[in-house]
Amino acid sequence: MTTADTSGQSTRVAVLVGSLRADSVNRKIAEILRDQAPAGVEVDIIDGLEQVPFYNEDLDAGDAPAAAATLRERVSAADRVLAITPEYNGTMPAVLNNAIDWLSRPYGAGAIVGKPFGVVGATPTPYGGKWALADTARSAGIAGAVVVEDVTVSQSAIEVDPTTDADVQAKLLGALGTLVDFTPVVTAA
Repeated sequence: MTTADTSGQSTRVAVLVGSLRADSVNRKIAEILRDQAPAGVEVDIIDGLEQVPFYNEDLDAGDAPAAAATLRERVSAADRVLAITPEYNGTMPAVLNNAIDWLSRPYGAGAIVGKPFGVVGATPTPYGGKWALADTARSAGIAGAVVVEDVTVSQSAIEVDPTTDADVQAKLLGALGTLVDFTPVVTAA
């Protein structure tokens, strides 16, 4: 059961959708999670990832391009980050990898650093996107996010429709709840 912040503040979850297609199953999953999020949880689907230029340190030397700056601001304002992604050619889509690249900078102080991070997704293959999920989690972890291992739902869209199947939706909402409830372990130096 998801426990919202008892201080009256909601927990904000920034959602990065790895598919740019308007009718994407993964976009629909993001919208379902937004619409069915428990009380005290705000799901912020970050649109405009297609407008973020490919990461280039030269572009990031001064003021970051507006789309990249907006991405960083929205993730910085979030308490958690959830990637919802299909699998393209056995890995995560370039748009998601690019977003993580921008969020990882400046090195050691990027918007994603220290944020609890989860990844779920669906794809029309028998493997359900497991490689994309693993690659996304690995990349986010290297970028400094705190990957929450229990937040994974890899769903084959050829087995069931994740946008209408109640069991899959329960798993997805459970993953969101696990991400929201996650408390990072703080170790003494």
